[in-house]
Parts: sequence; structure tokens; C-alpha cells
Amino acid sequence: MPIALWALAIAAFAIGTTEFVIMGLLPEVAANLGITLSSAGLLVTGYALGVFVGAPLVTATTAKLPRKTLLIGLMVLFVIGNLGCALAPGYTFLMIARVIASFAHGAFFGVGSVVATGLVAKEKQASAIALMFTGLTVANVLGVPFGTWLGQAYGWRSTFWAVSVVGVVALLAIAYLVPRSNQQQQADFRGELRVLARPQVLLGLLMTVLGFGGVFAAFTYIAPILTDITGFPASAVSPILLLFGVGLVAGNLLGGKFADRYLMPTLVTSLVLLAGVLVLFSFTSHDKLAAVITIGLLGAAAFATVPPLQMRVLQKATDAPNLASSANIAAFNLGNALGAWLGGVTIDHGPGLHAVAMAAAAITASGLVVTLISWRLDRHDNIVAVDDRLAGNETA
Repeated sequence: MPIALWALAIAAFAIGTTEFVIMGLLPEVAANLGITLSSAGLLVTGYALGVFVGAPLVTATTAKLPRKTLLIGLMVLFVIGNLGCALAPGYTFLMIARVIASFAHGAFFGVGSVVATGLVAKEKQASAIALMFTGLTVANVLGVPFGTWLGQAYGWRSTFWAVSVVGVVALLAIAYLVPRSNQQQQADFRGELRVLARPQVLLGLLMTVLGFGGVFAAFTYIAPILTDITGFPASAVSPILLLFGVGLVAGNLLGGKFADRYLMPTLVTSLVLLAGVLVLFSFTSHDKLAAVITIGLLGAAAFATVPPLQMRVLQKATDAPNLASSANIAAFNLGNALGAWLGGVTIDHGPGLHAVAMAAAAITASGLVVTLISWRLDRHDNIVAVDDRLAGNETA
């Protein structure tokens, strides 16, 4: 794989750390700022909604920039946002800083996915996306556990100082390792919007929102689940998140490898496994050993869905890759926001913390239904195309 993909992976590591590490620090943030746990959870929702809004907005407003220039600019914005988090005097400022950082997230992964696929042969494109997203998964192996430990030991602000430093390293890696190209992003934004309006593209975005949404419904509240239900001390959360991260790496790489050959079967299988693991977690969360094992499986099932979900949208919007790719990253984060919000609703107005995993499974199951509908439409379209060709031959 080209070395430029590793530069993208380093940036993905920085972005993934700041996105996920807040989940392990929710109790510390809530206690320090004097807010409720569910209010702290809205920092996850706010970040995700920022990605949802920022991904297409930034893509549209930077349509004439070369991709490398855009990637560098996005990392500058990312560093500014995380410095704001480290310096935040209160909850409102922290939320604003998180949103600023999130604006870099969606456009980076969207444009980065297009850059990654352009660096390799067509039959390796899903694997190239998976390699870039490996940075995101390694963030959960190294960045999130270390950031959680750092925040618990020295205050949650120290975590965002560390993430800011990693962001600067990522910026330099992109500047030196990603080849400069004169190719610009597609300027016909209205044309790309018309592509996004295609039924199969919209279904692809919806399956991302719902299919991955279940992950954050459970993972947002993973720290209180482990401490309040499973009975672990707070100090055990960080090493358990390390196991979750190992699962993410394995699932991401396997998902990319199988999606290169069997895109839709891989997507359906990964969503079935994800929904099943979430259901399992609702039972195993009451036993320490079983909960730890299930969390590792949850990580693998969660990120096995990422490469095929991203490739599915790119496959159905080949003539609008920039906006489609960014829109799907936005869809991931709309799912994250939806999941985090529904998890909070389940805690505050529903059965409670113990039911969060089952609610998460229901969200992912709904995404599986959408995926099956989309796959069925593929088969119908193929049959119609064959019939049209046969009719044309008979006419000739």
C-alpha cells in the first residue's frame, strides 16, 4: 500500500481519539463542570451533529481546492478545536470547541476516502479505505485507553492537550507524505446533489445512519455500564476499552478485505453480527468476564461494517465521489448522534441504563432491514437490465 495511506491513517488516529475518548471521560467531565451524566453525553451528540452538518457544508464551500490543500486545512481546524476543548472554561465553550473540531472530521474522512481509493487499483479500494480507517481503530486501541487514563489521572483537559499535539503530527505527515495533485474536487455541487437524490444512494446513507447508530447508543455510555452494572472500578474502564479497540482493528481489516470481493454479503453479515452482539451484551453486562469478552466482539462487529458501508455509497454515486463520501461520513455521525440521544432517553425516560444495549440492537436491526431492501432492489435492477438487453438483441 502507498505510504500516503499511512499519513491519512495518522490523521484518522488523531480524529478518532478525540471522537471516542470523551466516552471514557464522561463521569470526570460531568463532575468537573457540575452537569448531569446525560448532559455530558450530549457532548457526543453535539460532536456527531457537527460532523453531520459540517461534512457536506465544508465539501461544498471548498469545492475548488486541491485535495491535499484541503486535508491540511482541515487538520489545522481540528487542532484549533481541540485546543479550545483543553482551554474551555465551561460546558457551553466545551460544546462549541467540540463542534469546531467535528467540522474537520466529516470532510476529512470524506475527501480522504476519495484520495485513498485513487492511490490503489480498483480491486483494492475497499482495503485502501480500511487502511485509512485503521488509524481510527488504532485510536481505540492506543489513543482512547491512554487518553482515558491521562484524563482520569491528570484531569480531562490534559487529554485534549495531548490530542492537539497528535493533530500537529498528523498535519505534518500529510504535508510531507501525501502527493500533491492538481486535481480539484468536483465544482458542480448541484450535479452532485442530484446524484445524492438517487434512491439507492439515499438508501445507502440511511443504512449507515441506522446500521451504525446502534454502536454509539451503547458505546456512549460504556463507562457507566461497566461501573454501575458490571461492577468494575473506574480504573478498569481504560484497559477494557483497549480490548474494544483491538476488536475494532480486526473487524475493520476483515470488513475491508471481504468487501473487496463480496460487498453486499459482507455488509449484511456484519450488521447481523453487530445486532446479535448488542443483544448479547444486554445479558453479559451483568458478568465481568462475559462483559469483557462481549466488548471485544462488539468492537470487531462494529467496524466490520465501516468499509462496506462507505464503499456501498461510493459504488452507487461514482459520478459524485466527493460529496457522496462526505455525506456518508455525515450519515455515520448522524447515526452516532441518534444513538447517543436514544441511549440518553433510555436512561432518563425509559427502562434505564441496563436497557441501553437492547435499544442499540433495535437501531442496528432497522439498518439491516434497509440494507436487505436495497440489496433486493439491486437484484431487481439487474433483472430489468438483462431483460432490456435481450429485448434490444431481439429487435436488432
